[in-house]
Amino acid sequence: MMIEALREKRRRISRAVMGTAARVFCLSLLACAVPAATQSAVMQNPATAHADLGSERASEDVHRVADWIVQSGDNQELPFVIIDKKAAKVFVFNERNEILGVAPALLGLAHGDDSVPGIGHRRLATITKEERTTAAGRYQASLGNDLEQDVLWIDYDAGLSLHRVIVGRPADHRYARLASPSPLDNRISYGCINVPVRFYDTVVAPAFKGTVGIVYILPETKPVEAVFAMRKSLSAATAQDAVKDGSLAAPAQPPAP
Repeated sequence: MMIEALREKRRRISRAVMGTAARVFCLSLLACAVPAATQSAVMQNPATAHADLGSERASEDVHRVADWIVQSGDNQELPFVIIDKKAAKVFVFNERNEILGVAPALLGLAHGDDSVPGIGHRRLATITKEERTTAAGRYQASLGNDLEQDVLWIDYDAGLSLHRVIVGRPADHRYARLASPSPLDNRISYGCINVPVRFYDTVVAPAFKGTVGIVYILPETKPVEAVFAMRKSLSAATAQDAVKDGSLAAPAQPPAP
């Protein structure tokens, strides 16, 4: 009961700390990034470009979504994260689409791609096992603080964040689950994404310091096309040719945040 009370207090205080000023700051940063990114995405990321994951192993869906982000400029020249729930992995990229690091993650106990409406404002004791999902989607994310530490807020209203692994209940064995080579035992949280402490401190926090970014949480029960606007990207030359011959009215633009 004490642990639950402390976690409830963390949730209330984190919302107060984030505040209106932080929201305005994050939105202003994103608004400033959109025009330049929209123009440069077509020029620098042709439809044949591929995301460079280096030597990191990734699923086909991760490669597809990463390539789409690079080709379309959907991240708007901001740092971004791809979370593969099936493999329980987190991939972090900088604003130049360069891979910064990959780490295992703990995710919501329940499988599913949707969040229960209003769940971010409910007491943890009222959330059933079936409701403990990590919702898929595209999110604007920024660093914030709770009672004990800084976190990367993914969906503030839903109480969804990415943070250092916490102890939680001793019976959860979160550190052991995170160290396990299998993704099958990584489902334990109320929905938040837990990552290794060192990975958060050396990769996630520096990537999002002083800026906003985009987090893409891949679905596990739906096709990726049902979650992301994965339209085919066009290079500048292809777009210009298409406009000239009348087959396209204007170059494709990334979807609004």
